[in-house]
Amino acid sequence: MGTLTPRSVLRYESWTLQPDREPDAEPVLYAMQCAVDGETSPASEDFTEPQNWVLRHCGQNPSHHTYREIITRPWRAWRQT
Repeated sequence: MGTLTPRSVLRYESWTLQPDREPDAEPVLYAMQCAVDGETSPASEDFTEPQNWVLRHCGQNPSHHTYREIITRPWRAWRQT
């Protein structure tokens, strides 16, 4: 039958994933998107800017009542030792 030889080695490792709060991390960004027409506010580190965009957008489009919040948050992963 012959000898069996390993073709690959598997190594299981533990990883950690968490929001990146390091001083050099990218900023958390907020935006809002109209669920009616898909228009999206500019992204901003300050949530009040997208919120003001929603108020202007619904003022210009009185039938647009539904919006989505879009949050872009940096994350980091590293191998546990």
